[in-house]
Parts: sequence; structure tokens; C-alpha cells
Amino acid sequence: MRSLNGVLCLLFSLSLMLDQISIRASDASGDEERTASDFQENIFFPSLSLSMSEEQEITKYCLDLMHEYGRTYSSLASCLVSSARPVKVCQNCYGRNNSFQEVFANISTGMGPGNMSCEEVLFRSDRLMLLINLYNYLEDVWTVSECLNCLSKDRGSVSNTTLYFLDLHNQSLSCFEKYKQGNYSKLCVDCRPSYKVLNDFYSKMSNNNSLCIDIEDAMNMTRHLWSTTYKCSLQREENVPVIAVSSFMLFLPLIFYLSNYLHSEQKKRKLMHPRRVKSSHSLKNSQEKYS
Repeated sequence: MRSLNGVLCLLFSLSLMLDQISIRASDASGDEERTASDFQENIFFPSLSLSMSEEQEITKYCLDLMHEYGRTYSSLASCLVSSARPVKVCQNCYGRNNSFQEVFANISTGMGPGNMSCEEVLFRSDRLMLLINLYNYLEDVWTVSECLNCLSKDRGSVSNTTLYFLDLHNQSLSCFEKYKQGNYSKLCVDCRPSYKVLNDFYSKMSNNNSLCIDIEDAMNMTRHLWSTTYKCSLQREENVPVIAVSSFMLFLPLIFYLSNYLHSEQKKRKLMHPRRVKSSHSLKNSQEKYS
């Protein structure tokens, strides 16, 4: 029993040594050489392995793509985190997303030597499918952010509409900055024109489905400053007719009942007037008779 335990310990130690040799060889050559464990696998299971040179080429080709995938993924994830508040993920990270998408496309369509698909090797060769799940997560973030609405058609730059909105937004914030330490009532008066232009242009973008998360967050923040922090209001001109009609409808019953009341009072007076005249005349006749 002790002998068996000693052999197991020796095999375990040897396995650790081989793993260390594998890691060092991989670090030294950029994963270009086969590891000692893989070499042992070829010795003991020759029917399950390809020729040595062909397997080396496939591994190197796909692993190079995997390393590029990891680099671009890390770069994009870092950009998303640093652009989370205030939200500027679309305008700051579109270039890194383009690079990441390009690497993903290369893996999906790339073929190594022997017509070996790197997509099958890297994305679907195990139950976890880590790389494809990581891609789906970032893709969901990008889709929910609706960044395509704020980019040019070729996705190579921020759209002119978005740039114009950002310029209007900066003008409003600059105006707020002038008066935020002073009288807010003056801020509401002097900054109203620039804020109104910004608010109207945002409504236009919304109607044209040109909003992304960057625009929505910037406008929500500006509206919160305007209405909650500085206690300003912006009466929309299109609401004036609605308010006028609503006010008229509200007072219409009162006007109706008041006019009806006045009309009934006037009619009552007209009916009572002849009776008063007759009574006065009768009284006069009676006085003359007794006199």
C-alpha cells in the first residue's frame, strides 16, 4: 500500500512538473510549441491525434485568433466601464466595438489548415462555450444601447445629428454653469432659449428614431437639472390651445347655469310687473270712492 501511494505521489509530482514545463514553453514561444502533456497524449493515443505538424499549425492559427479575441474583448469591456457614468458608451467605444466584431467575424469564417473551423474549436467544442457567451453579453449591451442610431452608416464615426445635439447640450450646460451659484430665477430666464432649442431638437430626434443611450442619458440629466435642481419650467407652446379649450370646458357649466338663472329672474320680474300696476290702480279707485 505504501508502495502504491509512493507511486501515485510520484506520478502526481511528475504531472505537476509537466504542467509547469508546458506553461513555461507556452510563455516562451507564444504558444507556438506543443506542450509536454499534449506530446504524451500523442504517444499513448496515436489514433486520436492528427499528424504533429498539422495539429501544431491548427493550434497556432486558432490560438492566435483567440488571443486577439481576448485583447479586443478586454479593450471594449474596459471602455464600456469607464464610459458608464455619464453614459458615453456609443461615442467613446464604437471603434473598439468595430475591432472586436472584426475578430469575431474572422473566427466565425476562418479556416485553419486541414479545413479545420476555428469557430468549432473555440466557440462550440465544450459545454461552457465561454467565448461565444462572452460575445453574446457584449452584443446585448451594444444592442440595448442602440448605438447604431448615433453612428454614421458605415459605423466609422459619430453621426452629424448626434454631434449637433451634443453641441446644443453643451450650450445649455454652459449657460447653467454661469448662474448655478447665483439667482436661479435669472438662470430660468436667460437659459430658457438654449434649453428650449435643445428640448425641441431632442423631440425631433425621438420622432425620427435617432436616439441612443448617450443622447437619452444626457437629456434626462439636463431635464433633471432644469426642473428639479433649478426649479425652472418650460411651457410648451403646443399646450396653450389645449389649456385654453380645457379651461373653457371647465367653466362652461358654470356659465350655463348662471345665464339660466339670470334669464329666469328677468322673466319673473316681467310677470310680476302688471300685477303691481293693477293693484296700485285699484287702490286709487278705492280712495276716490271713499272720499
